[in-house]
Amino acid sequence: MKNIKLGFAPTRRSIFSAPDAIKYRGLTADRLNELGVSFVDITDINEEGLLYNDEDRCQIAEKFKKEKIDGLFLPHCNFGTEYECARLAKELNVPVLLWGPLDERPEPDGVRLRDTQCGLFATGKVLRRFQVPFTYMTNCRLSDPVFERGIKDFLAVCNVVKTFRNMRILQISTRPFDFWTTMCNEGELLEKFNIQLAPIPMPELTDEIRKVKAQGLEVAKVVAYCKEKMEIQIKENELENVAALKVAMSNLVQKYGCQAVGIQCWNQLQSEIGIMPCAANSLMNDEGIPVVCETDIHGAITSLLVEAAGMGETRSFFADWTIRHPDVENGELLQHCGPWPISIAREKPKLTYPLAFDHPGSITAEAKHGDVSLVRFDGDNGEYSLLLGNAKGIEGPKGMGTYLWVEVDNIKRLEAKIVEGPYIHHCVGIHKDVVPVLYEACKYMGIKPDLYDPVEEDIKAYLRGE
Repeated sequence: MKNIKLGFAPTRRSIFSAPDAIKYRGLTADRLNELGVSFVDITDINEEGLLYNDEDRCQIAEKFKKEKIDGLFLPHCNFGTEYECARLAKELNVPVLLWGPLDERPEPDGVRLRDTQCGLFATGKVLRRFQVPFTYMTNCRLSDPVFERGIKDFLAVCNVVKTFRNMRILQISTRPFDFWTTMCNEGELLEKFNIQLAPIPMPELTDEIRKVKAQGLEVAKVVAYCKEKMEIQIKENELENVAALKVAMSNLVQKYGCQAVGIQCWNQLQSEIGIMPCAANSLMNDEGIPVVCETDIHGAITSLLVEAAGMGETRSFFADWTIRHPDVENGELLQHCGPWPISIAREKPKLTYPLAFDHPGSITAEAKHGDVSLVRFDGDNGEYSLLLGNAKGIEGPKGMGTYLWVEVDNIKRLEAKIVEGPYIHHCVGIHKDVVPVLYEACKYMGIKPDLYDPVEEDIKAYLRGE
């Protein structure tokens, strides 16, 4: 959570109790500190540390810009000044969290000190007038579990949006000819979302492989790691090529300032270095640098979004939807040649040969069971959406490559959704429920959330704090 920085701009309105507003701004700041939240305060702007006039709002905006905040938190410590909140949010263009502490019982004489709920109603309306998307956390006490949950979910939303707005993906060669499904519109991704590609030709990768093999040290470290963590079923020189490919990709990611990779994993690569890249991809994936197959740029975008929503607590995996489960009505096989991170493996991985290819360099391991989220960013004809849903890992026949049998609520509904598009046979999974976070983040990213099960009202209820 420390990687995400909130701008903390508690607000009040003059006709309600200023002392009570000051009290609650302090209590809220204390609670954020207890939760380990990184935030920028405004106590240096005015002695109250509260937002309520335009002069202070301008100074607050400049401070938050300088501090490069990732999200704006607007606690309404009494009624709040709705137009100052809206002006600040509009200028900063970051995710906005709207919340206020639950109002107490009125005084014996009928006086009310804060009217926080009423102020939240007002600010929500004005934010809409300003066309500022915002996240609402239910009116609750600081000690309520829903407060902690809401703050942590909002930090994850901020992390997704921050990631989405700053993506650069290393594209290693073109897509394979046969994979028309993985074509993307590079110019449109840049124009719509500021998603940048760093394309390089295959010879640049092979040149880097030769260089790191000549240097030797980093390659040797990766070879040793593979021997410790995997059951090696390929030749020593082939293992060296796997390690060299991993080190080369790491160097190129750093050189071009990228966060993920789309690689033309076959078939020219095999002619150049004699291996499949799957195990090297797996090693990169375990380090939090997603590498996706068949130069699937939309898949790389999906991986980064899922990793951000998961806040680094577990690694994601890039998979094919493949075949129906032979025994479970709503079962499906998620599988790929062997690029999944070994940290999610249910068994000791084998470094071996993949299904349907003659070259070595693939991992075979079943993934851990349990609940997973399955996600796909995709688009065509100028429209983009995010396919979202849940599944659970189940028992099934033994497979090759990295694989996981899953069960969904309705496979026919999901199957139709993928075929009818704009999606393809690729998805990204993670052993965590990130669906509500990604659903909420879509409003800030300007893309449509597309749930493959009819659970939208359940997600909205969760986000409301129910």
